Amino acid sequence: MELAPATESGSSRGRLGRPLGALAALGATWVATRTVLVLLITGVLKSPGGDVTADVWMIYHAWYGVLQTGTFPFDDVTWQYPPGAALVILLPGLLPWSYLVSFWVICGVADAAAAALLVRTGLRRGRALTGAWMWVAGVPLLGPMIYNRFDVIVTAVTLAGLLALIRRPAVGGLLLGLGGIVKVWPLLGLIGTPSGRRTRRSWTLAGATAVSIGFLLAAGMNGAFDFLAFQKDRGIEVESVGALPLHLARIAGGWDGRVTMNYGSPEMLGPWVGVISKVMMAGTVLGFLWLLLWRFTSKRRNAATMYDAALCALLIFVVTSRVISPQYLVWLVGVAAVCLTVRGTSQRPVALLILIACPLTLVEFPTMFTQVLASDPLAITVLALRNLLLVAAAVLSCVRLWRSTRGEAPLPPTVVLDRDPAALPAAGYPVRPGIAYEQDLLDGIDHPGAPAEQRR
Repeated sequence: MELAPATESGSSRGRLGRPLGALAALGATWVATRTVLVLLITGVLKSPGGDVTADVWMIYHAWYGVLQTGTFPFDDVTWQYPPGAALVILLPGLLPWSYLVSFWVICGVADAAAAALLVRTGLRRGRALTGAWMWVAGVPLLGPMIYNRFDVIVTAVTLAGLLALIRRPAVGGLLLGLGGIVKVWPLLGLIGTPSGRRTRRSWTLAGATAVSIGFLLAAGMNGAFDFLAFQKDRGIEVESVGALPLHLARIAGGWDGRVTMNYGSPEMLGPWVGVISKVMMAGTVLGFLWLLLWRFTSKRRNAATMYDAALCALLIFVVTSRVISPQYLVWLVGVAAVCLTVRGTSQRPVALLILIACPLTLVEFPTMFTQVLASDPLAITVLALRNLLLVAAAVLSCVRLWRSTRGEAPLPPTVVLDRDPAALPAAGYPVRPGIAYEQDLLDGIDHPGAPAEQRR
């Protein structure tokens, strides 16, 4: 069944009215950009910053060997993931090629599937192909690194879960729960679900999926949750927002700490690190308290609100984290793309800031990463611009989400198609009789529990 909220009419037959030129341009752009990515990762073209495949053939492959023995690599401090990540690491072993090539194939399939889902959604009446363009253009701006981390796989699963939330909340919850047991952050997609049946279904399925998979993996393998013990000793990762004052102090000669590999990433250790870590953690807590305040005080919603809230929550999580790895940008690109599938989204300027941050991320990693580690002024300028863009995107996202859900303006009423279309009221949005019940639930989002006649 297809929903028809105030910003989105109900027919899924809108594909016929779409120009084939837009689809051809999307397909050609995807093929061209991904061909360049493949040439870069295979070494046919020289990649800026050198080889970025080591994480797959050295680290992931080593984890794969340990996981095959029925235990997690709990004695390896670089293993920093929930137990569901084991499923992704083991997946390339099911394919007939080498581990590295199989991993690339899986990433490519996930990338193509995400693009296809966004195109399919964008072809519905009342939706837009802007989200598909965001994904097709944004992913290659991050460079060949994107096919050498498993984040694109998790993002594709999360994207599918978010797109399913409106029409099939149980399926959406299941997919977000699956993503959550791999990387945690996909569960943030549930923050904006409307009160009532949709929240109960999606939250229940997400929790049940994450808990059941986590339990089965913990019962069948040793060390499933040992990675949690490593978190308390982490420093400040060199690319994070919190690292900027340390870099500036180091350039000025006022910081005598060190940069070293620590728990799987290059981190800054020494004076002020403990204080900055506490400030960042406090920022995370305050950000999510604000999200709870927004959730319980928002007065109106539309088809984009769930997605807008998911992007806002993810931005808060990223900018207040002690770690911002370059692959985190693909999370933001994916969720922003989902927002842009709805014409009424409040996050368009936020998505633009994220898109601008992508090439800056490619410049700082891997192109200038050696200079970033040495706190070179030019490299830190690029890093600061990228991080300030993300902070600006987070603040703007919060402001626009808050404003978009203020006020008492009700959604226009939904009417069922009559035999005589001329008899329809001008203010209504026609839908097929088969979806009238579900649409009535959406019309009542602002006044849960109220009789239907009082919602209109």
